[in-house]
Amino acid sequence: MSPFWGEVFGTMILIVLGAGVVAGVVLKGTKSAESGWIVITAGWGLAVALAVYAVGDISGAHINPAVTVGLALVGEFPWASVPSYIAAQVIGAMIGASLVYFHYSAHFNATEDEGAKLGTFATGPAIRHTPSNFFSEVLGTYVLVIGILFIGANAFTDGLNPLIIGLLIFAIGLSLGGTTGYAINPARDFGPRLIHAIMPIKGKGTSDWAYSWIPIAGPIIGGGLGALSYAAMFQGIVYPALWVFIALFTAVMVLAFMLERKNIKTSDEKFEYQNLRGKKA
Repeated sequence: MSPFWGEVFGTMILIVLGAGVVAGVVLKGTKSAESGWIVITAGWGLAVALAVYAVGDISGAHINPAVTVGLALVGEFPWASVPSYIAAQVIGAMIGASLVYFHYSAHFNATEDEGAKLGTFATGPAIRHTPSNFFSEVLGTYVLVIGILFIGANAFTDGLNPLIIGLLIFAIGLSLGGTTGYAINPARDFGPRLIHAIMPIKGKGTSDWAYSWIPIAGPIIGGGLGALSYAAMFQGIVYPALWVFIALFTAVMVLAFMLERKNIKTSDEKFEYQNLRGKKA
């Protein structure tokens, strides 16, 4: 199997088990319905561990564009292979999301909650606040990438590394995932969100594309910062890209605050207009 197909297969396994556990918890009538956040985070951790076991020796099991870009930034992965890896990850995520849909099709039909259906495929914020949501994805992915590099710098018993990485995902989900559902992986969110938009899911509602840039931009910036800061702090190598990513993070945070202020102002104006109409009536 080539590295490209390794990334396709590994990401497919990630989504089949990761989105699958979400579907089991949030969709109506499953035997695991309403079993809670710990079940979801444990499922995602085990999904990552199995995906790494499956294709780690084939492709390195990036299964995440943020990991691929982060490693490329510090010279641990060739930039020429980045586009094909990201394409493979998105394709794998789309295949995995499709399989989850067909597996749970009866439960999708039985579920009326549009948010639950979308949540099976893509992430969304518990409280919609653009700067906070973006920062959550940056921080979660920062911890992911720098954590992977920490793990790689230590010697473990043969075959244990994938399980440790799975525990890292579990820890991130428990500690940081409650705000946005911790995408920490652009392919994990974009591919399944696209499948949600395409599939003829009964009463599925919107795919919330207005939010979709956050689980793409946040993880890419967070992953880049994680890899670059690891190199600076633990290897004594300060790449110029570190300052670029710090500036990029700052610029996007400023933009996010501006968007949030604009949204609040628009909502206030709409509320005042509705009240005025009500008084005239």
